Amino acid sequence: MTTWIRIVKTTVVAGTLAAATACGSADAQPSPEETRVAAEAAPRTVTVTAHDYAFDAPAEVPAGPTTFHLVNAGEQIHHVQLIRLDEGKTMDDLFAAFKAGGPPPAWAHEVGGPNAPDPRGGESNATVVLEPGSYVLLCFVDMPGGTPHVMRGMAKALRVTAPTASAGERAADLTMTLDDYSFALSRPLSAGKHTIRVENTAGQPHEVEIVRLAPGKTLDDLGAWMASPQGPPPASLVGGVTAIAPGVTNTFDVELEAGRYALLCFVPDAGDGKPHLQHGMAQPFTVD
Repeated sequence: MTTWIRIVKTTVVAGTLAAATACGSADAQPSPEETRVAAEAAPRTVTVTAHDYAFDAPAEVPAGPTTFHLVNAGEQIHHVQLIRLDEGKTMDDLFAAFKAGGPPPAWAHEVGGPNAPDPRGGESNATVVLEPGSYVLLCFVDMPGGTPHVMRGMAKALRVTAPTASAGERAADLTMTLDDYSFALSRPLSAGKHTIRVENTAGQPHEVEIVRLAPGKTLDDLGAWMASPQGPPPASLVGGVTAIAPGVTNTFDVELEAGRYALLCFVPDAGDGKPHLQHGMAQPFTVD
């Protein structure tokens, strides 16, 4: 089970973001037909509300590009990890694999989802291209107490049916490439709103969680707090994308203010089981 469950005394704290800019004339308005076409082309939005310790989410959605909007209504940190199951496999089979331990089964595929925002109303998002079939929504965060939330019942089955309409993928203004063990950006992150396409070109699953460090705090302070979470956290959680398998992409929206941040990956390594940030997958950056 250690290869499945992240150590979120390696997982942190969060913030929420969103805004938009418009192009063209200030008084130009789209026609009704342009509005209809844009609405049909946009990814479907599914809201998932996280509680301590359960998901409130639909049991069934159509296939295609889908934006999962996570609202954390709980007192604890939560995220959404989407796992696609091969035909004939169920959530019960997945839990049996958890309990058996060992590496993840070949019939379970990490397809991402919105990473953790702050508790008590924080929000995050991720756009995932869903294929028809069986999925499970999981939370692997294990704070407090060291018991992963999935083992407290924080899991929900999701059936993805045939698509009902065509929808386009999100257009991104920046690409983030995940590798073993690094983050590469097509251009530096700046203040304002971004739509970020996350691509995994590595040989194993990776994620990205963006954290904003509190004034005067460092990644060392964050590591010390995660080892013993006493007092206010030295960072806030901005969101990102949960684990995606090699070759998988997700897209997410984020709005950044000036400050000091870091990109982090907590996924356990396929070799030694240590979180990838302990292999150097922790990248500080500054937004001016």
